[in-house]
Amino acid sequence: MAPRDKKAKVTGYDRYIDWKMFSIPLGLFLLILALPTPRSMLQVGAEYSLGPGRVKTLLAQRFFQTGYGQLIQWQCQLVKMAEVSAAGASFGQAGFLGRGLGWCEKNGIGATQADLDQVRAKAGALPEAEFEGTLRAAHDLKKERLDFAALDQVEKERVERAGFLVQVAVALVVFVVGCFLTEAIPLPMVAFCVGIIGLMTGIVEREKVAALYWSDATWFIMGSLMFAAAFVKTGVDRRIGLAMFGWMKNTSLRWVTFVILIVIAPLSMFMSDHALAAMFLPIGILLYTTATNAFGSEDRELGKMLMITIAMACNLGGSLAPSGAARNIIMMSYADDMFGLSIGFGQWCMYCIPWLLLVIPLTWLVINWRFKPAIKNLDAAMAVVRHEIARTGGGWTRQQIVSVTIFAVMLFCWITENNLLERITGIRFGIGVLAVMGAVTYMLAGIVNWRDYQTKVDWGVVWLYAGAIIFGKILVETGGALWIARSIIDLVVPLGLGSGLGLLLACNVITGLMTQLMADGPACAAVGPVTLAMAGLVHPGSTMIPFMTMSTAIASSLAYCLVIGTPPNAIVYASGMLEQKDFFRTGVILFFTNLAALMLLAGVYWTWLGFSGMAPF
Repeated sequence: MAPRDKKAKVTGYDRYIDWKMFSIPLGLFLLILALPTPRSMLQVGAEYSLGPGRVKTLLAQRFFQTGYGQLIQWQCQLVKMAEVSAAGASFGQAGFLGRGLGWCEKNGIGATQADLDQVRAKAGALPEAEFEGTLRAAHDLKKERLDFAALDQVEKERVERAGFLVQVAVALVVFVVGCFLTEAIPLPMVAFCVGIIGLMTGIVEREKVAALYWSDATWFIMGSLMFAAAFVKTGVDRRIGLAMFGWMKNTSLRWVTFVILIVIAPLSMFMSDHALAAMFLPIGILLYTTATNAFGSEDRELGKMLMITIAMACNLGGSLAPSGAARNIIMMSYADDMFGLSIGFGQWCMYCIPWLLLVIPLTWLVINWRFKPAIKNLDAAMAVVRHEIARTGGGWTRQQIVSVTIFAVMLFCWITENNLLERITGIRFGIGVLAVMGAVTYMLAGIVNWRDYQTKVDWGVVWLYAGAIIFGKILVETGGALWIARSIIDLVVPLGLGSGLGLLLACNVITGLMTQLMADGPACAAVGPVTLAMAGLVHPGSTMIPFMTMSTAIASSLAYCLVIGTPPNAIVYASGMLEQKDFFRTGVILFFTNLAALMLLAGVYWTWLGFSGMAPF
């Protein structure tokens, strides 16, 4: 979305491919594929290709003393539920019996209530020690006992193929990161390369590759940018900007960025970071355009600073309340499934919100250190906004009122879509579909036309984030994410980071690195079982388990370094003011400072507070 009334600047979209620079990520990609598949990748390949079948056979034999192919429907359901539980290191009988149809649906297990009742009756009739021992045996079989040397030729070929896909996923990580670092080709083209590589290597099928780009998250990015276009056209951004900053006696840029942080970051605990980024993007553009108009010249540093501040503010608070992001619920459910540990809404907030008090000042200091705009005061910008509003009559126009009303309705729907809205309509819309419905409503209300969307929405960003979604799916489904996590663990354990706060630090680093490459939800889904399993193994029954649960969720929000890291990053990138290197300017530093703040929180506040009924680690 280009700044208002400004001539389009030359950006990365205008450049042609730089073959000299592009040869670096391309060459590294091909080099990794040319190397023999490492034994560790073959192990992950064995888990993904042979593990499910071996586990089902073992569970069928233990539970029913027969082969899996001889089981009837409810027995197959029991085996599938036990397989998913064992894969997530969730061995408890009580947690297993508490699972319902919703859990089965989420894990891709077809189930009926009648079958589920029989599953519970059978599982509940087994001695607890026998049930848990069976699931532990299934877990060990998949993770540790699939020896490549002991496989027959057909199985070895399957494992070699699966191991090669892990190798492709890791090579793809190097390729994508290399393209972002060098900016040798326009970034949306990197997104298309991901799908092409996935298709050519057999990771995704031709019939599915296109569909993978159009996820609910992609629709949300598209709908959000359409919302922003409507806000700019109607002048709602001017109204909100004046309400936020017009009262300030000191409108120095330092205080404006601080206000942005203290307004957006707490809101992200209860509102979608996507929605906040979409709402504040036009306000940031407004501040930039009015300031430069008043100043009489461009100041790109100012635009970069405002956009980065909005993105970082949206990324800060989502992990600090369960309502803030899906990753929190994912980690809470893992803790409950694996250890029977229930963390309440109030508990989560009590432990996590103090982190925000540490990172808001840190983030503000880093942003003001790394960006040095020529314009340091926005008094003139506020004067321009007041003049424009006065020129239009001072009062809210009909189009502005309609625009805000549509957005308020959509915001309510986003907040309630997985509970109240679903109960009322019987339909699970998803926030992406709701965003596009809002964009269509703007057209039906006569607020915008298609030309507005065509010219003011950065469609390259839409495709860029679509590529991030398919990239994350490839990492998770091939086992590439698991291999990267395990490899980092193998590196850090010899450094003395295998227990205590060292273990917490190591797992936070793993999660933080993974979330740079994929959305926070998939990152938690891939890394969460690994980090929690290590916590339970090294410090069983201790406060390390809830601390690891919460810190993994927070660490998954440290996606500051790449455009594809979070939707807010992608949304502000659509302003046209940022390049990938601008995220690195602040993101790398903030990754370490905010990670240090997390460790300080855990080592001091959490350790002092303890956790109800659990011994310290």
